[in-house]
Amino acid sequence: MKSSLMLGVNPLAERQTDDFYATDPMALELFYKKFNKDGNKIAVKVWEPSCGMGHLSKVLENYRHDVMSTDLIYRGYGQGGIDFLADFVIDRDNLFNGDILTNPPFKLAEAFIEKGMSRLKEGNRLFFFLKIQFLEGQKRKELFKKYPPKFVYCHSSRQLCCKDAEFEKYTATTQFYAWYVWEKGFIGDTVIRWI
Repeated sequence: MKSSLMLGVNPLAERQTDDFYATDPMALELFYKKFNKDGNKIAVKVWEPSCGMGHLSKVLENYRHDVMSTDLIYRGYGQGGIDFLADFVIDRDNLFNGDILTNPPFKLAEAFIEKGMSRLKEGNRLFFFLKIQFLEGQKRKELFKKYPPKFVYCHSSRQLCCKDAEFEKYTATTQFYAWYVWEKGFIGDTVIRWI
C-alpha cells in the first residue's frame, strides 16, 4: 500500500524515532495573518525550541522577528543539543523575554506547556501547533484548568505535518490542526477562532 498519508492517519506508518514531524510553513503563514488581522501581535523576540529544519523559524524571520532557534537534535538549522525540558539558565531572572512558538513533539506536548509557562514572563505567550484532539482527555482537562488557553485558532483547511520534512512524499492529511495560544497570567474562558 502506498503511504501518502501522515502517521496518525495511516496505521501502518512507522513512527519517526524522535517525533520529528515538520510543519508546512503555510500553516504558520495563515495563522500569522489571521492573528494580526484580529488585532494581536506575536512578540518581536521568539524562541522556537523544536526548530527542526527551520520551517517555522524562517516564516518568523521573514516577518522580522528575532528568532532563537534550538532543538534537541541538530538538523542543519539553529542550535542543536538544547533540551527545552531540561533546567538551564536563560538569563539573569531565568525567564525568556518574548514568546515561544513551536510544533512540539506530540508525546511531550504537555511537558512542553508546563516548561514553557515556567519560562515565560507575565503577559508573554506560548503558541503551539497541535492536533485538535489535544483538547480531549482527563489529564489534559486538568492542564487546561491550570493553564486555560486564551485562544484556539482552528485551521478550516487541512495542514501538513510531515515525517522528516518529506512534504513531496506525504501529500495528504486527514488531521485537523489548530494553534493553541497560552498567555502567562491569563484567567478566563478560551476563545475559539477559525482560520
